[in-house]
Amino acid sequence: MLKLLTLTVFFGFFSNLVLAQNSPNWPSKPVRVIVAGTGGSATDMVARMFTEPLSKTFGQAFIIDNKAGANGMIATDAAAKAAPDQHTLLVTYAAAHVVNPVLLPKVPYDVRKDFTPVAQIGSGGNLLVVPASMPVKDLSEFIAYVKGKPAGSLSYGSWGNGSGGHLSMEALLQKTGLKMAHVPYKAVTASLTDLGGGLLQAAFAPMATVFPMVQAGRFKAIAVSGPYRVPQLPDVRTMTEQGVPFDLEAYFAFIAPSSMSKEVVSRLNLEINRLLFAPEMQEKVKSLGFSAIPRRTPEEFASRIEKDLQEWGAIVKSSNITVD
Repeated sequence: MLKLLTLTVFFGFFSNLVLAQNSPNWPSKPVRVIVAGTGGSATDMVARMFTEPLSKTFGQAFIIDNKAGANGMIATDAAAKAAPDQHTLLVTYAAAHVVNPVLLPKVPYDVRKDFTPVAQIGSGGNLLVVPASMPVKDLSEFIAYVKGKPAGSLSYGSWGNGSGGHLSMEALLQKTGLKMAHVPYKAVTASLTDLGGGLLQAAFAPMATVFPMVQAGRFKAIAVSGPYRVPQLPDVRTMTEQGVPFDLEAYFAFIAPSSMSKEVVSRLNLEINRLLFAPEMQEKVKSLGFSAIPRRTPEEFASRIEKDLQEWGAIVKSSNITVD
C-alpha cells in the first residue's frame, strides 16, 4: 500500500513537471492579477506576497488590478470576462468563490465552467468564542448551556447575513438542534464589541481578529470551525473533534479563467507551491491566521472547491438563508 501511494505521488508530480515544460514561452506579456479586495486588504496582501517573486521567475510583470466590492463578485466577474489570452489570474478567497454562487439568487458567471483552480493558499477556520463569564469550556458544555435556555432566547453575532460567521453558526445549529437568534453586523469588530458587552452570547470570528481578545481574557475560544486546530491555541479542538462534523475551510486562492491551458496552470501551481513552502513565506501566510498550509495540485484543489460548493449549498438551503 505504501509503495502504491509513493508511486502515485511520484507520477502525479512527474506529470505536472512534464506539463510545465511544455509551455516554455508563457508568459509573453505582463500578467494581469485581478484581486478581490482593496489595496491593503488581506486578499491584496496575499496577492502581493507572490506577484514580485512570480515576476522574477517568469520574466514578465504580474500586475495587480484591485477590484473590490460585492463580496468579491466584481473581481470574479471581471476575471470571467477577461480576454482569453492566458494572461489573467484572479486572487480571491473561499467565501467569494464558493459561497456567493450558492447564496446569491444570481451571479453573472459560473464558477464551475468559467474558471480553473490554480493553487490554494492556506487553510483554516473561524474560532467560536463566548464571553469569559459564560460557564462553559468546550463545545459540548456550550450545547448543553444553550439547550438549557428557552429556544431563541440567546443570540449570536456575525459580520453580515450570509457571511462565514453566519453560515458556520447555522451549520452548528442545524447539526445540534440548537435555536439561537442571529444578529448581523456590518463588521466583525462590531459584533465582538457587543459580545464583550453582554448583548450577544456567541460568535464565530476570524482567528487574526479575535485571537488578541482571547489572549487578553475577554473571550473563551471553545471550538475551531475548520479541519485543523489553531497552533496558537493547541488545546482548542475542532468542531469535528468535539462530535459536530464540520471540515469546511477558509483559504485564499489563485484562480484562472477556464481558457488558460492545463500546461500553464501546472507551471503556475508548481511555482506558487514552491514559493509557498519557503520558510519566510510560510511565516507570512500563518500570520494571516491560517492553521495549516496544504500543498494541493490543481486537480486536488478543484475537488476541494467542488466539495465546498456542495456543502455550503446544503447549509444555505437547509437554513433558508437568502440575500438580496
